[in-house]
Amino acid sequence: METIMIHARFAPDGSVVEISERPVGLTPQDWFNLLSDREGDVYQAFSGGRGVFRIEKTKLEALKTEAVSSAA
Repeated sequence: METIMIHARFAPDGSVVEISERPVGLTPQDWFNLLSDREGDVYQAFSGGRGVFRIEKTKLEALKTEAVSSAA
């Protein structure tokens, strides 16, 4: 089982400004919201406005597919 780390970086107001593995067509905030809703238990917050999701590769691929189909 391969685990992918998705890195997020936040602005001082708490909005997401950068997040890795983001599907085309989704804003950084929308991708973070989807990941938080579906896989929030694997999120780890860090100091300095950063955090990571640790998600199994197969789950990540399914989430990306869901995100692209719902954005279309």
